[in-house]
Amino acid sequence: MYTLRDSVTFTNKRVIALNVQGFTGKKKDFTSLPYSKIQAFSVETSGVFDMDSELEIYFSGLGKVKFEFTGNCDIVKIGHTIASYVL
Repeated sequence: MYTLRDSVTFTNKRVIALNVQGFTGKKKDFTSLPYSKIQAFSVETSGVFDMDSELEIYFSGLGKVKFEFTGNCDIVKIGHTIASYVL
């Protein structure tokens, strides 16, 4: 699960996840996830009462990685972008 301090960046070659750890946030974990290792992905849009959207990506050799987005996020556009690099 990701908090407000965590983030995810989509480049033209990979997804970079930032996980800020600890009370002070000085410890940070950067994870590089290449599009070339994606086997499948799933997009869940937000609803009326549930404003969060989700992206699940299944990586070869790694398994499932889940990202949760809150607020005004165009999760469908993110899905289209991933599809353009994977499919």
